[in-house]
Amino acid sequence: MKYYIISGEASGDLHGSNLIKALRAKDADADIRCWGGDLMEKAGGTLAKHYKEMAFMGFFEVLSNLRTISKNINYCKRDIREFHPDVIIFIDFSGFNLRIAKWAKKKKFTTNYYISPQIWASREGRIADIKRDIDAMYVILPFEKEFYEKKHDYPVNFVGHPLLDAIGERKSLDTKNFRKANHLNPDKPIIALLPGSRKQEVQKMLDMMLSIIGDFTQYEFVIAGAPSLDQAFYEPFLDNPNVSFVHNKTYDLLEASYAALVTSGTATLETAIFKVPQVVCYRANWISYQIAKRIITLDYISLVNLIMDKEVVKELIQDELTSQNLEIALFKILDGPARIAQLEAYDMLEKKLGGKGASEKTARLIVDSLGGLQ
Repeated sequence: MKYYIISGEASGDLHGSNLIKALRAKDADADIRCWGGDLMEKAGGTLAKHYKEMAFMGFFEVLSNLRTISKNINYCKRDIREFHPDVIIFIDFSGFNLRIAKWAKKKKFTTNYYISPQIWASREGRIADIKRDIDAMYVILPFEKEFYEKKHDYPVNFVGHPLLDAIGERKSLDTKNFRKANHLNPDKPIIALLPGSRKQEVQKMLDMMLSIIGDFTQYEFVIAGAPSLDQAFYEPFLDNPNVSFVHNKTYDLLEASYAALVTSGTATLETAIFKVPQVVCYRANWISYQIAKRIITLDYISLVNLIMDKEVVKELIQDELTSQNLEIALFKILDGPARIAQLEAYDMLEKKLGGKGASEKTARLIVDSLGGLQ
C-alpha cells in the first residue's frame, strides 16, 4: 500500500515516525511519502518537505507568510497527484491539513486524520469540514471521543496518547553520564526551560524565563534546544554561568530535571509524563493574542489542565506572565504541598490517557480499513 503522511512540526514528526514504524510492521510493502522531519525520514518515510520550511505560529505570522504557505499547498497537491497514495494521513497541523483534505476528498483520495485538529478549543464550526472531508478520525485525548460522538454525531476512534509509547519505550537515563556529557553541574538540581520549537515563541519566552534566575542560584537552568533551530540561535541567551544548554535532548533533560518552565503545547504533557513539576508560560504576538482570545473558548491552555478539567499546573498567560508571578509560581513547586499535589495529579492524568499502543492501534485500523492487514 502507498501512504502519504502530512505533519508540520516537531511533535508531528515524533508521532509520525512512530506511526510509520507501526505501518511498516503491519504492511511489509508499505511505500510511505511524507511531510515531516528527520525522525519520519529515519523511520522509513521518503521526505517530500521538511517541517522547518513550514512552521509559522500565530495569526500575524501566518498572514506574513501567506505566499510561502500558498506555494506549499500547491506543491503538496502536485506531489500527492504524482504519488497517488491509497490513503492520505493527516497529523494535527489543521490550518494546512484541512485545506489539503478538502481538495483530496474531491479528488477521491481516502483521507484519515491522526491527532485531531483542536476544534474543541476554537472554530468548532470546522466539524462540518471534517465530516465532509475526513473518512476516519483517530483521536488521542479522552475527552475528544465524547466531543465528536455525543456533541457532533461523528464516530471516531480513541487510540490513546502516542506520548506514552514514545516516552515509555525509552531506556532509563544514566543521569550522571548525561550531566557529564553535556557539561552540566553535577551538584545542582536542574530546572528545565522548554521555550518552544519556533523562533517566534522562543524569542518571546526565553528572556522572561531567564529573568528570574538570580533568585534561584542553587539550581541550574538548562535550555532545551529544539531540533528545528540551530545551536547558534540560542547563543545570546547563554551569557550567564548559571544557564546551560542541551540540543535536541529534551526527553533526557526532563528525565534529569527537578522542575520545569514550559511554553504551552505538547511539551506540557511530556513534562507531566516525566513526572516533573512545571509552570506553564505563554505570550503571543499582541495581534495574534487579541484574535485568539476572542475565538478560543477553553478555560485552560495546557493539555494537562484540559485533560484533568482543573488547574493542576499554574498557567501564566500574556500579561500575567511577569517575572514576579513566574518567580512565585516556581517557588511553590520546588517544595511543599503544591509540588506533591502536581505529582499526584500526574499519576491520575496518565491513567486517563488510555494506556500504551496508540501508534500500533492506529496503524492496525488504517491498514485493516484498506484491506491490507498482514
